[in-house]
Amino acid sequence: MGAPGRVLLWLQLCALTRAAYKFWVPNTDFDAAANWSQNRTPCAGAAVEFPADKTVSVLVREGHSISDMLLPLDGEFVLASGAGFSALDTGSHLDCSTGGPALFRDPDRFCWHDPRLWRSGDAAHGLFSVDAERVPCSHDDVVFPSDASFRVGLGPGAGTVRVRSVRALGQTFTRDEDLAAFLASRAGRLRFHGPGALSVGPEACADQSGCVCGHAEVQPWICAALLQPLGGRCPQAACRDPLRPEGQCCDLCGAIVSLTHGPAFDLQRYRARLLHAFLALPQYQGLQMAVSKVPRQPRLREASGAKADTEIQVVLVETGPETGGAGRLARALLADIAEHGEALGVLSATARESGAPVGGGSAAGLNAPGPRAGLAGGLAAALLLLLLALLAGALLLRRAGRLRWRRRDEADPAPARAPLGFHNPVFYAADPAEALPAPQPDVGSSSRSYFVNPLFGEAEAEAEAEAEA
Repeated sequence: MGAPGRVLLWLQLCALTRAAYKFWVPNTDFDAAANWSQNRTPCAGAAVEFPADKTVSVLVREGHSISDMLLPLDGEFVLASGAGFSALDTGSHLDCSTGGPALFRDPDRFCWHDPRLWRSGDAAHGLFSVDAERVPCSHDDVVFPSDASFRVGLGPGAGTVRVRSVRALGQTFTRDEDLAAFLASRAGRLRFHGPGALSVGPEACADQSGCVCGHAEVQPWICAALLQPLGGRCPQAACRDPLRPEGQCCDLCGAIVSLTHGPAFDLQRYRARLLHAFLALPQYQGLQMAVSKVPRQPRLREASGAKADTEIQVVLVETGPETGGAGRLARALLADIAEHGEALGVLSATARESGAPVGGGSAAGLNAPGPRAGLAGGLAAALLLLLLALLAGALLLRRAGRLRWRRRDEADPAPARAPLGFHNPVFYAADPAEALPAPQPDVGSSSRSYFVNPLFGEAEAEAEAEAEA
């Protein structure tokens, strides 16, 4: 059986034991443009330099003509079939003689705890993982490329990275003794470095409701590696009252549904239900979802009275220009649980939503001000200029004597007249519950009379008749 067949069989066994697997993405191949300082491989006749104080294993897939090469302190070239190097004078290739030598980038720049350097084997359209779970969890199987060279930093702390198994150079390590012997060998030293340690354990996630990733202690290292290109700071969320799910490094806009469950709950079955019965609908096409078991915060346990120390976290994130879809889907999930929760093994559910987009725009594109933000700013500036113009005009008219105003206490006194309102004992019942609602004044009239009293209607009519007589 070839290498691809053995890998496929191994992955099928992982699926039977509910073990997830994570693939290491970057490599140190000679023919990968990303490994060179100018993001391109050396051209024919170029001078090549590797970091003199580094250790690296480099896979060479093709033949290359170079004029000069500075080798690293320690390392190896793994030559594929037909690959090799030949000497070539730079005089015949003037375009390679300018700009200095081609520099191989630092091979130690790749860190185990960087979420960007891993790919999940069970990735599907519409699904994502929170940042801490993008790095291999304690019950995951780790796969390093068998057809590429690589180098991994086990740091920066001196802690131990623990996973279920490690597959590298065609071997699968499930015992610490075998893995330790490989790491101590020359092949292991060329590929793994740093103050940390790597260990394996045979236990897989045997709980059908899922297992907690176990990265609470190393999450600061994970977030530091993730945010290093951004200067260590999170970008500003594009909405008011953003949310930060458990295991996420930065705030996001969307919704979070938290579930407590019973023994019948199946995490994989529920994730598949959400993916096919909800995210596949046209109205939810712009959403992404992450579903996993996470530690339940103590304050939430106390507030809800739940005894469980874990919960199922469903994170809904909007990726398109439309907003509000995450909140609608969260409410749809609550309605679905209210109807089918018992069959699904869900005991209770709560939902939280982020606020409106900042500036009235969409949640997806607020890092740069869009057309809506520019329009709103223009309207605000126009209104401010109009208000200033009105105030300036009023001041000019007042100075010219064409506009006068007086304070309220300087106004002419109004002519005295008898009030038309009076205390009506009929409308003041002894029991407040029997009192009639207060009538509404007529805002279009200056009269103080708010009602006509029918009991005094005849007396007033007789008084008017006598006066006429």
